[in-house]
Amino acid sequence: MKTIDHPTFSKARVLVVGDVMLDRYWYGDVERISPEAPVPVVRIQREEDRLGGSANVAFNVFSLGAKASLLSVVGEDEASQKLEAILLNTGIEPFLGRDADLKTTVKLRIIGRQQQLLRADFEAKPQKEILASQTERFAQLVKTHQAVLFSDYGKGGLAHVKDMIEQATLAKCPILVDPKGTDYSKYKGASVITPNKSEMQEVVGVWRSEEELQAKAQNLRQALSLDAVLVTRSEEGMSLFDKQGDYHVKAQAREVFDVTGAGDTVIATLASLMACGFSIREALPWANKAGGIVVGKFGTASLSFEELIA
Repeated sequence: MKTIDHPTFSKARVLVVGDVMLDRYWYGDVERISPEAPVPVVRIQREEDRLGGSANVAFNVFSLGAKASLLSVVGEDEASQKLEAILLNTGIEPFLGRDADLKTTVKLRIIGRQQQLLRADFEAKPQKEILASQTERFAQLVKTHQAVLFSDYGKGGLAHVKDMIEQATLAKCPILVDPKGTDYSKYKGASVITPNKSEMQEVVGVWRSEEELQAKAQNLRQALSLDAVLVTRSEEGMSLFDKQGDYHVKAQAREVFDVTGAGDTVIATLASLMACGFSIREALPWANKAGGIVVGKFGTASLSFEELIA
């Protein structure tokens, strides 16, 4: 693998854009079943809030040692205040548009005996006017960053992604997209998109062989004028499709504990390295290693530069 050094890495600036959310964890003991319904009763003993969605992607960039800025839209509520406080405490530079009518997305997970028993989601889509103002801010921010990462969770935060990709192209920034939904035309012109296996199948259909996957991926890449398509395939590793052909790396996980947020770590590592001047092929083995490390951790997790190069 191409070597990386911390001084170079620490100068890289990545602009993360997309849907932010607050990942809230309630931990407790399960000692009995409710008499009201056949469900466990969890006696909550500890609460923890973590950055979720594109905020977790930005945190992964920051944890690796690069500089991260975050552009998104939140409500004017308790969750947004908590989210911003965590962001400021980490060192990520937040640029948050606010909408009083918007409910900041919260994913509440109730954990008993180190197992997730329930997840409750609280969310609403932002107003178009707020998103338009963020597009104007993006045009200024992109000029001072070496890579742009769009993290799409389908919550409405990337309604103007086409315009933003055009701006990033003019700024000659590598453009990485973690896509959502079945309409990938809005990502046209990006450097690389990183769908997982099931997301890819929703767009191009099921494949029955590696040759069929390669044909479908290359057709998608050419139709959308992409430099590359990277399909993350869990235990099957990752497959990159670009102008040179295909490039496969095997999964490196020693023990899978929790896959939550693993895709965030992979694309954050790619973006950080591409901001340092790495090509997508040079960055891929490092991103694969990062994903293998983070699935051994619980919940939405990240890793440090030291863990990555160990």
